[in-house]
This record gives sequence, structure tokens and C-alpha cells, in this order.
Amino acid sequence: MDVTRYMQQLGKQARQAGREISKADTGRKNLALVKIAEALAANADTLIAENAKDLQAGQANGLDAASLDRLDLTPARIEKMVEGLTQIAALPDPVGEITNLSYRPTGIQVGQMRVPLGVIGIIYESRPNVTVDAAALCLKAGNACILRGGSEAIHSNRAIAACIAQGLAEAGLPQQAVQVVETTDRAAVGALVTMKEFVDVIVPRGGKSLIERISAEATIPVIKHLDGICHVYIDAKADLDKAVAIALNAKTHRYGVCNAMETLLVAESVAGAVLPILAEQYAAKGVELRGCLKTCSLIPGAVRASETDWHTEYLAPILSIKIVSGIDEAIDHINTYSSAHTEAIVTEDFTQARRFLREVDSSSVMVNASTRFADGFEYGLGAEIGISTDKLHARGPVGLHGLTSLKYIVLGDGHIRQ
Repeated sequence: MDVTRYMQQLGKQARQAGREISKADTGRKNLALVKIAEALAANADTLIAENAKDLQAGQANGLDAASLDRLDLTPARIEKMVEGLTQIAALPDPVGEITNLSYRPTGIQVGQMRVPLGVIGIIYESRPNVTVDAAALCLKAGNACILRGGSEAIHSNRAIAACIAQGLAEAGLPQQAVQVVETTDRAAVGALVTMKEFVDVIVPRGGKSLIERISAEATIPVIKHLDGICHVYIDAKADLDKAVAIALNAKTHRYGVCNAMETLLVAESVAGAVLPILAEQYAAKGVELRGCLKTCSLIPGAVRASETDWHTEYLAPILSIKIVSGIDEAIDHINTYSSAHTEAIVTEDFTQARRFLREVDSSSVMVNASTRFADGFEYGLGAEIGISTDKLHARGPVGLHGLTSLKYIVLGDGHIRQ
């Protein structure tokens, strides 16, 4: 296969389909989402059978347990994909929404209209459900998309793509609005991220090495995050029962996800009361603790944390713990070491909570809640295409609004500039 020619063809088809999708009314887009959901449900056995081929190949190729878990397409995960499509269909359509309309002294009205981005290239690893989430969000937001999943999920993604094509066709929309790259050749990624004439935005989802590569090679704007070095700070005024529950959930609910806590910060005045309780519960779940000198004095089983630990996204049952003097040191530590993904404070002090929300510079900042809530589904976005830690153009979980842009509109009645 001539990969460059193949990718150019996908790009041309996507650009043409994108023009059609951008004009589609809400009813037709929602119908397509419903039909895709029906096709997935009707073909669940086929999806599981194709996924089994990927799992078998992954085991033979030595994929680790976390990667195999992300790859696994269980009946429950298929049901969740169907549910996600239904939720996205029920969400308000952002396309064409007019806001900030006001009269100017000249008599013209000036406002902003929300419009699709155009063609979105999405590059991701392992999780087959991303194929559905990405297609659904792009479609509802009026965009065409080119999806390049990992080679380890090729059979699963092809089976899902067939269901998406069926749903689009049944709704009378062009099947080329969602195209899954058929080749596993890595050159396809290089081609996709440099096709400026056909692709408007790139969204990488995967490990740090993938995102670093995309960021370095892309000649197209990229919506991304590199790491999920997330923090929870237990304040001096925290309810300790809440603190224990949140710190346990943020770390142990799932390890291999970007919104899991990697560093726990604890105010010195409550460390002696809360850390021994947490240490016992972490030990029961097999979590290795790495702490500062004060932490190690309170938790005999903890090992000394190094400077590297504060910079590390473990994605594993390992946790760094630091005892801090108070909120000033906590905020300073977070803004120094955080990847700007998600941070949380546990406190009953409203003033401290407001200060934390204002001064912590991350894409999601929480009060008395687990970092595991940093997710498009949990935020009511229906699903997300990824998390952005950039400040332009989208930040945090990227849902429908993050897949659109704004243009100015002007309404007049024969007005001319004097």
C-alpha cells in the first residue's frame, strides 16, 4: 500500500463529507447516532468475536495487564458505548447556536455563532470504545473525522467502523464522515498529522510517548495532554472521614487512568490523624507508598520519595505522599509539579476552598470530590474526545463545545460605515 496516497484519499473524502455533515440538521445527526447504537447492540456478538482476535494477539505479543484491560471489549463496555451514543443524541446541538448578540451604536447587531471545526484527526491506543466516542462527538458537533486506532485493536475497530457506516447510511449521511484508517503502518500517523489541506485539528489519546511524537511532528493544531499527575490536598480543616474516602477512591478506583491521584498532600496538623488510617487501607490494596521524611516517620512501611517521584505519573498502585505546612505550600507544590490535569482539596473551610479553586492552575479543580470525576461522561458531556491541559482552544474534558469554534456574525439592514 502507498500509505501517503491512501491517507490523501481519506483526507479528500473527509473534507467533502465534512461539508455535508456541517449542514446536517440536528434530527438527522441524532438519527445517525441512534442507528449506530442499534447497529452496535445488534452486532455485539461480532464485536466480541473480533475483539477476541485482538486480545489473543495482544497476549501473544506480551501486552501488559493494564493494556489488555483497556483493549477488552466486554458486553458491559458495549452497553456503555450504546448508552453514550444515546446520551450524546439527547444533548443540545451546539452548531448554529448564537450568543452575545447586541446592538452597536451604529445600529448593527454583533454576535457569535458556534460552528464545526471541520475535519478532526484522532490518534489513539488500545481502547476500542474511543472509536465510538470520537465518532459520535465529532458527528454531533458537525465534524468529519479520521480515526487511527492502535494496531493492537485493529479487528475491534474495523468491526465498530462497520456499525458506524451502517448507522450513517441508514440516516442518509455520508459514510465517509467517519473513516477508520485500515492500515497499521505507523507512516499513516505521520501523514495524518501533516495533511493541513484536509485536516483542521489533531487529537491524540494515549501514552506520553505517542502524544510527544504527535506534538513534535504535527503541522496542524493539536488538542492534548501529556501526563495526569493529579493531586489531592487534605486541608487542616478537612472532614477526615471524607478525606479518607476521597484519597482512597482517587488512587485505587482505577490505577491506569489519567485522572487517578498520583500525589497526596496532607496538612501537617492532621497528618498524624489521617495518614495511619490511609496507610492501612492502601496496604490492604497493595499500594506502595513513597513519602517525604515526615511521612516516613508516620508510616513505617513507606520509602523515601525522590525528586523524580513528584514528577511521575505512575499509572500503577504507587502513591507519593508529602506533608505540607498548609495551603500555601500545597498550592505551590501543585503548581510546580502538576501536569495541569486535575487537583482536589478536601476542606470544610469555604475560604480555603475558594482560594484553592482560584489559585490552582489546572484544567479541573475540585472541592471535596475525587479526581476520578474528571471525565466527560461524569461532567454530563455524554462522552469526551479527550482531556486538554492546553489553554487554547479547549481545556479539560473535550466534549461537543470543545469540537466547535466561534465566528462573528453581523446583522444589519442596509447599514454602511460612515
